[in-house]
Amino acid sequence: MKDHETEAVLFDFSGTLFRIEPVLDWYRAEAPAGLTEEQLAVTARALAEAGAQPGGPQPLLPPPGWETRDDSAELHRRLYTAQARAVLGDDDLADRLYRRHRQPAAWRSYPDTAAVLKQLRARGIPVALVSNIGWDPRPVLAAHGVDDLVDAYVLSYRLGVSKPEPEIFRAACRAVGADPARTLMVGDDLTADGGARSLGCSFLHVRADREEGLLEGVLAHVGG
Repeated sequence: MKDHETEAVLFDFSGTLFRIEPVLDWYRAEAPAGLTEEQLAVTARALAEAGAQPGGPQPLLPPPGWETRDDSAELHRRLYTAQARAVLGDDDLADRLYRRHRQPAAWRSYPDTAAVLKQLRARGIPVALVSNIGWDPRPVLAAHGVDDLVDAYVLSYRLGVSKPEPEIFRAACRAVGADPARTLMVGDDLTADGGARSLGCSFLHVRADREEGLLEGVLAHVGG
């Protein structure tokens, strides 16, 4: 696909435009008072290994049904809180941590997120956010002042299907009126986000642990 043929850009959310706070900070925000730093760190490591933080590390031993966790809001909440409860033994704390991850304060924008969205808007290239997720991330984008730079939100829990299934990418292309063959998908997961290639989309892989690089990579595809 030539650069000037790009009609639209699809972005993943977590690990691409935004990243969740570190597991230790996430746990610390809701942890019982009086715990030592060592106690906080030990529990945070256990939560990370269990994959209890949505948007965070994957579980070392995924539970049954993990592959479809993003197909509904109820399933998303149930599976993640179950992973947290298994570590904490505390239903209320597991629920509070789940609510915490949905708050804008729990998310960090990558340094060039706003810049790349503004560049695409200036070029008249529509943008869709395509996410495997169990809740609506628009309040996060609004808190960072970029919600008005995204034209469509295609979310797995609403569609009932998750990446890498072609239907979620097809729905995103329809939402922005773009031909998949002239659409770029950007994401940090080679399997989930890279699934867009099955529909004919181009794919740009970015690292979740990067600091920069999104802007240059996207503009290399769209020109400029």
